Amino acid sequence: MASYSSSPWFFSIFFSYFLILIIHCNGDPTDGFTAVDLTEADFDLQSPYNLPQTDRYSFKNGIRKLWVYSNDKPHDRTTQTKPRTEIRMKGYDYSDGIWQFEGHGYVPSGTTGVSIMQIFGAASHATTFMLHTYNGQLWYYHQSLIEDNIYDRWFRLNVIHKVGENVTVFIDGVLKFVADDRGGESHYFKFGVYTQNDSSDYMESRWKDVKILQET
Repeated sequence: MASYSSSPWFFSIFFSYFLILIIHCNGDPTDGFTAVDLTEADFDLQSPYNLPQTDRYSFKNGIRKLWVYSNDKPHDRTTQTKPRTEIRMKGYDYSDGIWQFEGHGYVPSGTTGVSIMQIFGAASHATTFMLHTYNGQLWYYHQSLIEDNIYDRWFRLNVIHKVGENVTVFIDGVLKFVADDRGGESHYFKFGVYTQNDSSDYMESRWKDVKILQET
């Protein structure tokens, strides 16, 4: 029986990771990208449908604070999804090319069991990428650890989606994770708090300097 380390899948992931490491080891994740023009209309807030948005969201001094409770209503009367207060980035849905989300995030201690950022759209799933928080750690879904000790500090997040190939994650400018693309015909970025399994009663994340960039 062939070993795991000799499988084509293993070498494909390893080679992709190695190439990305070479490209970015001496540069910034945004090198070769251009930020698109964003207006406040491109930040579409989704929050519990029965509450004023100001009960779950604030935007002061450049910081977007989003919070939700595990017993909140969903964001729409017609859906049975779990509670969320998320911003869906509008105006820049994409189906090909290389796109990047950049933002400085903050997760207060106690927040757990929640997605704080995602790439929506996939072939056989709802999403291509989700960044979960569990007990002060950042995870790729609930499958792979990306970063430890993220409570109560600002961190810079860069997520690069090379459509049809992979998703690359940088924390504070350092390459942390590479995942295969999951297909799909259209994608967009979201951030905030979206309840997952084993969540805390109260969930919160804060964001500033959010950008969308496209490879040039």
